[in-house]
Amino acid sequence: MTVQAPVAEPRYRLRENVVRYASDLIGATPLLELTRTGTGTRLLLKLEQFNPTGSAKVRMAREMVLQAERSGELRPGGHIVEPTSGNTGTGLALMALERGYTFTAVVDGHAARDKLRAMKALGAQLIAVDSGNSDEPSSVERGRVADEIATRTGAYRPDQHNNPHNGAGYRDLAGELLSDLHTDVDYLIGAVGTGGSLCGTVEELRRLGSAVYAIGVEPVGSIIFGGKGGRYWQSGAGSPTGFPIGGNVNYDVIDEDCQVGDVDAFATARVVARRTGVLVGGTAGGAIHVALRRLVHLPAGSTVVVLVCDAGEKYLDTVYDEDWLLARGLFDEAAQQRITRLFGAYEESMRLAAGDIARTGT
Repeated sequence: MTVQAPVAEPRYRLRENVVRYASDLIGATPLLELTRTGTGTRLLLKLEQFNPTGSAKVRMAREMVLQAERSGELRPGGHIVEPTSGNTGTGLALMALERGYTFTAVVDGHAARDKLRAMKALGAQLIAVDSGNSDEPSSVERGRVADEIATRTGAYRPDQHNNPHNGAGYRDLAGELLSDLHTDVDYLIGAVGTGGSLCGTVEELRRLGSAVYAIGVEPVGSIIFGGKGGRYWQSGAGSPTGFPIGGNVNYDVIDEDCQVGDVDAFATARVVARRTGVLVGGTAGGAIHVALRRLVHLPAGSTVVVLVCDAGEKYLDTVYDEDWLLARGLFDEAAQQRITRLFGAYEESMRLAAGDIARTGT
């Protein structure tokens, strides 16, 4: 006699896991352990490229737009204008298309081409500012042009560098970190541009009771932390000579500042890609570079988080293009080998620690 297996009844969710808008997908980004040491200190990456538009800045773009609606600065059918190197622009473009606004991005040739293409794909109007023969971002001129458009047309100008709702957009990020970990965030490291992602996250972490130590990272050539101005190729972080540093860079919440050159930042990003299969942006490479060099000096069992603010897929024709790097003197095989050796040293320290435990039982 053949006995038939019972047919399983279909199980349905009480609530479907479906959203109506892309902006509903913002947040809940994952943490990836990049490496750890034999002392139990670990380095985690907060992968913000898993947000819609592939960037953390969509968090603050949403917050600034929603606050402008509440205050009456943005009305139905309104116009938004903002100078941007790309990530804020794609975030604003997403919010504009969802909520029925026109968006104009003032850009220059320093922005990654894929960021410009993404803004156009989302319906943004691009106005390009001529950088002349300079390889530096035209931040001052972009701001002037955006201000002129806002004055002439009545458009809403978020002013991401000074808008207080920039940092507020990262409150959820802080909550996610504490929710996803069974411990505190001992060290938070992030690139500094407008200041919103690092400072906003740190402020909220501390409000929630964290004793986090914050390290801000900028490119060599940026003037945010008082360094000598100069050319740099890391896009979306730092501040060039002559550009006023905005109010969202809250020096009071940054415990330590560092500068990383383009060569080391890009070399680190490239090594991370080869080791993990995850492409990170060049400024994230700079922040990871700082973290990797610090791990060995930190107390045992520390949890270090680096904010990876955007996706490396936006830099395939720059950071991940060897010809582009060579043409600008930014490709250094020795720099990549140094980063690879750091990873190897941490792996060896874990092996030795495991051997000690096996021998002693402690």
